[in-house]
Amino acid sequence: MAEEVGLDLVEIAAEATPPVCKIMDFGKYKYEIAQKAREARQNQTHIVVKEMRMRPNIESHDYETKRNHIEKFLKGGDKVKVTIQFRGREQSRPELGYKLLQRLAQDVTEIAFVEFAPKQEGRSMTMVLGPVKRKSDALAEAKKAKKAAEKAAEAQKL
Repeated sequence: MAEEVGLDLVEIAAEATPPVCKIMDFGKYKYEIAQKAREARQNQTHIVVKEMRMRPNIESHDYETKRNHIEKFLKGGDKVKVTIQFRGREQSRPELGYKLLQRLAQDVTEIAFVEFAPKQEGRSMTMVLGPVKRKSDALAEAKKAKKAAEKAAEAQKL
């Protein structure tokens, strides 16, 4: 029957009695499966952990700059690992690093949450911040903003 129609006879369930077969175009079937896999890969998101390093005695302008970078990463949907490096005498004052991380967490509360609380490991103290928005939502929002900017630029040309 399959040869008469010009299709392939594909065995679906070999263990069943009697074995189950289906008449189909096997090349087309493989192509459709590959298309579905490609679609699934496009829709999946890669969670990236960005890292920002600081020192306990950071100047206010440097802190603001690093906080702005952290906010940009979080708005992009990435997690951020904030590390404070202690050197020499700074190791005897870990509370300064803890206060700095608490201040940072307080500054970014509307766009992030503390995923892992500050924890000291040797000469460094780390904290992980997670974005409130999922990465897929952030990417979709960025695309909408880009399209709106392109339309505005196009309208100005006219």
